[in-house]
Amino acid sequence: MIALLLALGSSLAYGCADFLGGLGARKAHVLRTVMVAAPASLAVELLLWPVLGASFSAGALAWGAASGVASAAAFALLYRTLAIGPMNVLSPVTALVSAALPVGVGLLQGERLTAAGLLGLPLALVAVVLVSAGHGAGAGRPSRTALLLALGAGAAIALQLICLHQAPSDSGVAPLITGRAVASAVTLAAAGLLHRRLGDERPAYTMSAAAGVLDSLANLLFLLAVRGGDLTVVAVITALYPAGTVLLARGVLAERIHRGQLVGLGAAAVAVSLLALT
Repeated sequence: MIALLLALGSSLAYGCADFLGGLGARKAHVLRTVMVAAPASLAVELLLWPVLGASFSAGALAWGAASGVASAAAFALLYRTLAIGPMNVLSPVTALVSAALPVGVGLLQGERLTAAGLLGLPLALVAVVLVSAGHGAGAGRPSRTALLLALGAGAAIALQLICLHQAPSDSGVAPLITGRAVASAVTLAAAGLLHRRLGDERPAYTMSAAAGVLDSLANLLFLLAVRGGDLTVVAVITALYPAGTVLLARGVLAERIHRGQLVGLGAAAVAVSLLALT
């Protein structure tokens, strides 16, 4: 039950981070936003080091670094995917893959679900698709390249979560610190190579930093959740993060929540209740 609550907290934090990061990216090039968010996120994890401890063993360094590379790849692929569009088709594909792959890994590693879990898990996957899908009117058919990018983005997000799960359980926040340092280095290197394309707009510093702090919190809650629960359950609950983004867009930007998304939110509530019984 504690793992489930931690996963819900991680999902909410990821959704809020995406919302703030998306708003920040409207004011300046997305890499400028990440150049503020990444150091802020790393700073939070360094502050957590004395509180939660960190053991930089070979396993923690290796899996943490792998999660950082996957995180950087996920960022690049996701934004390229959404730039090509249509978002309301490609976003559910990305979210579904990011949930399904960790579920498959968990089942292959011997995790088992009760009858309630066997009902709740596929329902949660359906909810992920419905919540992350926008209004379907006027949506064009995605190209093969766009679909491949969406699959790649979902796989990269999934690999980040799987790598964090594989890190030694006694390593504290070492995998998070290592992963964030690697992801920050990759992002800054990319920004340096593309500096002429970044434009002159100044990033929204407060908003971008808040997105980084929330992303760091989401990673921490996910790590604690998988250390106390099954990857199959934690990953699919975490993948419901678009719900937080949708609700914030409704409350802050007055964006309309479409009928399919409302159905998805209801399905998510039922799925979480079923998974809680496991």
